[in-house]
Amino acid sequence: MRILVVCGAGASSTFVAQRVRHAAHDQGLAYTAFAGTELSLPIDLDAADVVLVGPHLVHALERIERDAALRGTTVVLLPSDIFQDLDGTRTLALVRAAVGGSGGTLPTAGGPPP
Repeated sequence: MRILVVCGAGASSTFVAQRVRHAAHDQGLAYTAFAGTELSLPIDLDAADVVLVGPHLVHALERIERDAALRGTTVVLLPSDIFQDLDGTRTLALVRAAVGGSGGTLPTAGGPPP
């Protein structure tokens, strides 16, 4: 699962992406997360399965959803207090709820890939 976190300039999305990436790893999920900006979104969408949209971009949500739908990408508007999720578990739960809990687990040592 490839998660794109979008904000205005990329600073806050970097923190959210890092936290959700760590939370996914801690839960054994084969998820990646990366940060993007509203301007880089048209390019970044091609590499994402889920787009997490910063709450301050609610004005662009309809456009983001339309562009994402063309690629089969799920869009989640993050709540305004998401930056208080310091360990990323709440954000990860939002992602899993949006995609029905899908996504691969990380392979265990010596075990078969997921």
